[in-house]
Amino acid sequence: VQLQASGGGLVQAGGSLRLSCTASGGTSSTYNMAWFRQAPGKEREFVAAIRAGGGSAYHADSVKGRFAISRHNAKNTVYLQMNSLKPEDTAVYYCAADRPPTAVYSALATETVYDLWGQGTQVTVPA
Repeated sequence: VQLQASGGGLVQAGGSLRLSCTASGGTSSTYNMAWFRQAPGKEREFVAAIRAGGGSAYHADSVKGRFAISRHNAKNTVYLQMNSLKPEDTAVYYCAADRPPTAVYSALATETVYDLWGQGTQVTVPA
């Protein structure tokens, strides 16, 4: 299984983007899925996660109320809708899969839980 992230780009502050992460070569419906991001000179950080089967979602405090993760299992795709974008959202965004899915809710924000990563898509919000 491979993950392909897309949808990044350049957007003005206050604008919106929707990122997609599509799994190929297999199904992602049974995996917990997540988005992380890495800004220049910073460590990768958790953004949002969604449980296998389209269950509960979990968002980092920094994006809560602005970003929303969702999934369409029939399309093997996970989305990240990003609204009210800020310059500090500028980063490379990565999608990741947790296989087999952990049952520990708090672990969903931890990088080491995820064993499959996409290639990243750049989001730039100029100041």
